[in-house]
Amino acid sequence: MAESIQIQLKKGVLEMCVLALLSHGDGYAYEIASRLADEIGMGEGTIYPLMRRMQNDGLVTTYLQESASGPPRKYYHLTADGRATFIAQRAEWQAFAGAVAKILGDVK
Repeated sequence: MAESIQIQLKKGVLEMCVLALLSHGDGYAYEIASRLADEIGMGEGTIYPLMRRMQNDGLVTTYLQESASGPPRKYYHLTADGRATFIAQRAEWQAFAGAVAKILGDVK
């Protein structure tokens, strides 16, 4: 059976959403996953492979920071390439969403 449109949309915008969150400041994977789960219903297991790929692609770097509530946390920091990628993806999303909204508005 084909995936629902909601699942396809989530997969399509996941990287952009992570880049958007990191554009506001560094974060650790569990924190990012929690935000995505709350906001768009994305599962935690999806984030870790994406974060590794984004690091391999040079969109983010990582560093460890001590935590008061346990072991050190791995934080993700947006690189210049990551910021440029986010800006480009956001522009593409806005143009696409605008075009879809226009088409949907034309439907009677």
